[in-house]
Amino acid sequence: MIKDLFEEYQRNLNYFFDHVDVQKAEEIFKLFLDCPGTLIFTGVGKSGIIAEKLAMTLISTGTKALNLPAQNALHGDIGIVTEKDVLVCISKSGESEELLSLVPFAQKKGAKTVAWVSSAQSKLGNACDLSIFLPLSKELCPFDLAPTTSTSIQMIFGDVLSVALMKAKNFSLDEYALNHPAGAIGKKITLTVEDLMLQGETLPLCRPNDKLRETLVTLTDKKCGCLLITGGDGKLQGIFTDGDLRRAFQKDPAAMLEKTMEELMTPSCLFTEKGNRAFDALRLMQKDAKRWVTVLPVVESGNLVGLIRMHDLIQAGIA
Repeated sequence: MIKDLFEEYQRNLNYFFDHVDVQKAEEIFKLFLDCPGTLIFTGVGKSGIIAEKLAMTLISTGTKALNLPAQNALHGDIGIVTEKDVLVCISKSGESEELLSLVPFAQKKGAKTVAWVSSAQSKLGNACDLSIFLPLSKELCPFDLAPTTSTSIQMIFGDVLSVALMKAKNFSLDEYALNHPAGAIGKKITLTVEDLMLQGETLPLCRPNDKLRETLVTLTDKKCGCLLITGGDGKLQGIFTDGDLRRAFQKDPAAMLEKTMEELMTPSCLFTEKGNRAFDALRLMQKDAKRWVTVLPVVESGNLVGLIRMHDLIQAGIA
């Protein structure tokens, strides 16, 4: 039954994608983009919940928006509406009395009104300055009553417009970060490698001419799973990992201890820059799905300044 319902839902959504009026959507997008005030979303019931979600999405992605419950608007909150605003009324039937009562008062205040409806001929669509028909084949509900497909296509349509506005306004990742200072999203965007990296005395350092037997204490005591090889100028020259140690001893256990780190290190190792985001460092470490890197040197103008470990990224909630 579950599999059949998934397939039915997919057919219902595909009907929307196949029949939505893209030209009308472009017209609404242009109205939103040119709006000098606030995009005010309203609805009743489940459509009202979608209105709230879309307003929150727009706010966080760089567009001034507001959720205004229709009932509250009719009892004083319409005072926030101005001639610079666009009132977006979301309704499946387009016959909700609260919305029909609200529209003329918003228009008297000079606001533009837009209807999103799934009824080709509705009172709300006719009452608003601009309307779009969101094609609906049927609800997933076996009685074709409970809002399921209808609310999904309302949200899909709103999300597409939200992302279109982001792109048109060149909304940057840095701006997005300012709007999401907390939670998993905030950590991924705001934390830099400098916030999490090991530095100073905690770094497992050695010189190119050090012999392997001389560096084993550092490799063990620093507990980083690697050695970072630097020259006298502080430049990163290479890395030597626990994995390299195992492979070295498997290859020639008798001779390995007397070899220098310059002979054993990986000179062309991955690294990240000091100011980079921790999330970008994690993606670099996971770039090769078959061979994840667990430690990543951090450099500044070629000079080694730190080391970031996947363990630290996971603990910080980045992964």
